[in-house]
Amino acid sequence: MSHAATTPAETAQAASLAVTERAFARIASVLASEAEGTKLRVAVNGGGCSGFQYVFEMDRSQNEDDIVLSNGAATVLVDEASLGFLAGSTLDFVDDLIGQSFKITNPNATSSCGCGTSFAM
Repeated sequence: MSHAATTPAETAQAASLAVTERAFARIASVLASEAEGTKLRVAVNGGGCSGFQYVFEMDRSQNEDDIVLSNGAATVLVDEASLGFLAGSTLDFVDDLIGQSFKITNPNATSSCGCGTSFAM
């Protein structure tokens, strides 16, 4: 039985968080005005009105256990503790009537609040 070779980023993306090309494009645009080596960190913290909340922040440091998702122009980091909450999720960038924002579609969330940044499992 043979298995196709995958890169670490492809393996991580399959196991954790998929990032759309639209999200990568917006991340690259945002990172263009940041210091060289800056990446977008996506994390899950306790809090928010539903129990957990998504956190998006710029980070120049990369931890040894971070999952790294990159398309060459932009890089997303996910810490190991957040990985379980994000398994199977998709990060997208939406531009609609109420504004522009990053949106995570999380199949593990049992409910979410109206703002879209907090969820329950």
